[in-house]
Amino acid sequence: PPPRVTPTRPAPARSATAPGRVSGLPAVPVGELPAEARATLRLIERGGPFPYGKDGATFANFERILPRRERGYYREYTVRTPGERDRGARRLVTGRGGETYYTDDHYETFREVVPDDTR
Repeated sequence: PPPRVTPTRPAPARSATAPGRVSGLPAVPVGELPAEARATLRLIERGGPFPYGKDGATFANFERILPRRERGYYREYTVRTPGERDRGARRLVTGRGGETYYTDDHYETFREVVPDDTR
């Protein structure tokens, strides 16, 4: 089954963004993520086991693209990249509030992961 992603909070008012989104970042529905990212989401839901030692490590948000939160709020997970011998550039970052973000360019840009029925 596809991984479950739920919005973090109800939207304060009807807007062009998906319900519950507060980041202001572009959205990507779960079903549009690469298969490897969906597999990583399932691992996150189950609590592992994770294939990379740094999976689950604190993401410090040095780039300040994600909403600012206290240190330790965000965790990062590697999304396997076919053909790469190392961790590659793709990551999922989760927040303590339940939000999830995807980057395919090693933190230069992020998209907020939303359920398939929202955008």
